[in-house]
Amino acid sequence: MQETQPPLQTLQDIRRMMERSSRFISLSGWSGICAGVCALAGAIVAYLRISQYNVRSTPEYGDIAESVVSMRLLSDLIWIATIVFIAAFSSAFLFTYQRSKKNNTPIWDPVSRRLIWNTAIPMAVGAVCILRLLQVGMFELVAPMSLIFYGLALLNGSKYTLGEIRYLAFGQLILGVINLWLTHYSLLFWALGFGVLHIIYGALMWWKYER
Repeated sequence: MQETQPPLQTLQDIRRMMERSSRFISLSGWSGICAGVCALAGAIVAYLRISQYNVRSTPEYGDIAESVVSMRLLSDLIWIATIVFIAAFSSAFLFTYQRSKKNNTPIWDPVSRRLIWNTAIPMAVGAVCILRLLQVGMFELVAPMSLIFYGLALLNGSKYTLGEIRYLAFGQLILGVINLWLTHYSLLFWALGFGVLHIIYGALMWWKYER
């Protein structure tokens, strides 16, 4: 038994070296948890703002005033989404940087560049599509399309990082497709996808790789 241990250890070392050279393995589970918490906080704020504007949108205001209220609500929701994205991205970068430093692995190398490139393309295309949906007034499709394109981005980048991220991608895609037919519950689906799924994924990744 003792004679077979060194070759096994050698194979494990070779495997780890191959993973480091082909996959970005410094993603932190805390990044997913913090991103999910930020998304849930944003969803709560968005719900409160929507409730507030719904109270204001009474027939006595007239069509023009109601249109103004709708535009203000849309502007508020865009700002909330922007703040959530910045907070989630900043926390993800911070925890990933800390784990990369702890593991003595570079955070910016050819593998991480390929990961960013392959996730950025679907997200950029999705941003353009969502912008067009906003322009034509199809607001009910913004949440499902954001989930779908985000899921595609994760799936496209999964081959350059931890394989488990595919399950997060599938979860986003499933929620986004279902949300296409249940558009009245878009905020709920948004909270489930960007909030709950991220927290579950982050907790599982922390338990598996970091604890």
